[in-house]
Amino acid sequence: MRTTHTPAPIRRQHAGRRLRPHGFSLVELMIAVVLGLLVTGALTATYVGLSQSGTELGRTNEQIENGRVALQLIETELTHAGYWGGFIPSYDDLTQSAVPGDVPTAVPDPCLAYTPANWNAAYKTNLLGLPVQVYDDESIATATSCAGITSDIQPDTDVLIIRHAATCVAGVGSCPPMAAGNLYLQASFCTSEPATPVLDTANFTRHQRDCSAAAGLRKFVSEIFYVRTYYLTAGDGIPTLMRSSFEPGPGGGLSHQPAQALIPGIAALRVELGIDSQSRTGTAVDYGAAIAWSDPDTMKVPTNRGDGTPEGDYVQCSSASACSVGQLRDIVAARVHVLARTLQPSPGYADPKTYHLGANDYGPYSGDAARYKRHAYTTTVRLNNVSGRRTTP
Repeated sequence: MRTTHTPAPIRRQHAGRRLRPHGFSLVELMIAVVLGLLVTGALTATYVGLSQSGTELGRTNEQIENGRVALQLIETELTHAGYWGGFIPSYDDLTQSAVPGDVPTAVPDPCLAYTPANWNAAYKTNLLGLPVQVYDDESIATATSCAGITSDIQPDTDVLIIRHAATCVAGVGSCPPMAAGNLYLQASFCTSEPATPVLDTANFTRHQRDCSAAAGLRKFVSEIFYVRTYYLTAGDGIPTLMRSSFEPGPGGGLSHQPAQALIPGIAALRVELGIDSQSRTGTAVDYGAAIAWSDPDTMKVPTNRGDGTPEGDYVQCSSASACSVGQLRDIVAARVHVLARTLQPSPGYADPKTYHLGANDYGPYSGDAARYKRHAYTTTVRLNNVSGRRTTP
């Protein structure tokens, strides 16, 4: 009879072995947790560092862009200063032989609202003859009627006024058409008409060279630049470059309108003026007399007119030393200084520098003010429409 072998239960086969435990021990688990925390901490620190670096880089880039744009904006306006659509004041016209009758006699109030009575012939003569004016934050309110326009001025900054005619003729090409209520300048090219241009809202009577076709109209442009102590909300602490333009108001009157915020983070604006006070022969200018030529036959070098080049140091207009009519008449260049700062403070940063803006120093800063990064920008602009008239071969 065949015997069947029955295997022992599995329990019996392994009865003599000790089963090994599976998983991590408490010590291993604690080591893994600690290592994980170290790696997570390192990654977090790296992320925070990169995030802070990116934030600071963004702030710096914004500050650089704001400073450069502010400088470029002002520079562009200055290059147009004194452009009157073909009209040249007779005192600055080297083709004239008579005693000029339109030499500026007084510094005009740049914020005077337009009315035919206010803007009389003398005021218009001064306005066209002095296309650039500069005041500091102290003198602008006392010397002009601009107090309601240039409000909350940043201390120790300048106010810059620039005037010119539009570089395009109204209604020609992409230039906006004439709009009722705006002020336009119409220069005459007809020799039988008065050389003085029409500067008005109507009554345009000047003509082209054929003395038949009407001369083009160019919008009168007057811009006031200054720095305000805040950007959007009073007290926000962000100094801002502002601009007020000469436009029709809500009620229809012509005047400088409330200033609009242009570029935040502009902490200071300073302007120095290059004055052309001597002729090529080194003698002082005298625009109240007829032109005196060093050689009447060639008429190349006037001895009592400027040569288009500033002499000596650039000057600043201030409450302590206001610029005279003669100085403003003879501006042929301007040096513009802008101090830009970041909009937010940088934790752990302290600005140790002193910034030189012409004759004015800013800094070193302390306290919360020192936590902002800053950079100074400077450019020198030649007033081509004035200096070009005085340049001779």
